[in-house]
Amino acid sequence: MNILITGAGRGLGIELAAEALDRGHSVIAGVRKPGQEQDALSQLAAVHGARLTIAALDVTDEEGIASLASTLKGQGRTLGALINNAAVLTARNTPIEELDMQAMLTTMDINLYGPMRVVKHFLPLLTEPEPSIINISSEAGSLTHAYPGDYPYAISKTALNMFTQQLHVYGQERGIQVLSVHPGWMHTDMGGEEAPTNPRRSAEGIIRLIEQRIAPQGRFMFVDYTGKDMDI
Repeated sequence: MNILITGAGRGLGIELAAEALDRGHSVIAGVRKPGQEQDALSQLAAVHGARLTIAALDVTDEEGIASLASTLKGQGRTLGALINNAAVLTARNTPIEELDMQAMLTTMDINLYGPMRVVKHFLPLLTEPEPSIINISSEAGSLTHAYPGDYPYAISKTALNMFTQQLHVYGQERGIQVLSVHPGWMHTDMGGEEAPTNPRRSAEGIIRLIEQRIAPQGRFMFVDYTGKDMDI
């Protein structure tokens, strides 16, 4: 299948691209500035050739998103999966009394409105059999396990879970699998050096969710990268 991945230049994004390519899929790797510090993607391109397309995709730029979707449509490209991975973590461990509201606005623009823009413009291309939309969420977005801190990130992921649920209902007639996926606390720039989860292991699980269409056992479309239900 053809898989579009946002934020594909580093961290979980590059591991998702690598895993999908290794499993025989084709990948459209969305990055904000192709050609700048994309050594890992260049290495993948050298190995996988035409099955990897590196594309300019800034999730805050709706005009650019629409243009890329139009270009791919004009090329006759279709999609089997969208993975909304691009995200930021701002104001880490900042008390509410000290929170800069600009951090909140920036985070919502990228972590919530970004996936909404991507789905808005790429949903018409999601025409391959048994398509999927994967929104990379977080346990931080669980209402059940709410904690004080990480306000922009946690609230944006809670809202993303709501968007996932709405898309799940909207896409049922077309057979679209829609999941919010907690990828684990990963050893990436965002997760930090103490994080226990290898991002490649998480990527393997997420691609497997797409391939095997593992359905949540509960009411909500919120799972971890192994397919286990998460508390909403």
